[in-house]
Amino acid sequence: MDIQDLVKKSKQGDQEALVKLIMSKKDDYYKLAYVYMKNSEDAMDAMEDMIVILYENIHKLKKEDAFYSWSNTILVNCCKNILRKNKKNIALDFLKDGIYESRFDEKEDQLMIQRYLSRLNYKHQEAIKLRYFLDLDYETISNILKVPLGTVKSRISIGIKKLRKMLEVQEYE
Repeated sequence: MDIQDLVKKSKQGDQEALVKLIMSKKDDYYKLAYVYMKNSEDAMDAMEDMIVILYENIHKLKKEDAFYSWSNTILVNCCKNILRKNKKNIALDFLKDGIYESRFDEKEDQLMIQRYLSRLNYKHQEAIKLRYFLDLDYETISNILKVPLGTVKSRISIGIKKLRKMLEVQEYE
């Protein structure tokens, strides 16, 4: 059964169809939540909140083919709400539990990346994490963050330029 059929059934109250939609992308949801929450427990809490919101609001979804974009946006908002409620700051400790360690060769590189990324503006960090740690395309990031496509590209470009400058200064020290 394709996504649009499952979404239509979900909108009509079919809970199993909604579960199938969610379970088919559960790993992607988890990775996205983990980037924001930094630990498994909080990531799972955010996913639970997202599922409740999806269940209660699936009937409001206008375009069936936009389900995953819509659900990712809801998940990001759930993460931000939990962080706001707990008054946590998003740090880049997400490198520690091995999820993204395979992308880097050495512990020193991980620490260096973590140190420099943490110096960037939060909006630049967020866009770079979504693009390079989750391999999301610009349009998906735009939908998740609810900002124009050009803004996403600009945040990533400015963030990368700032990182390069930091790394150049580091080389000369």
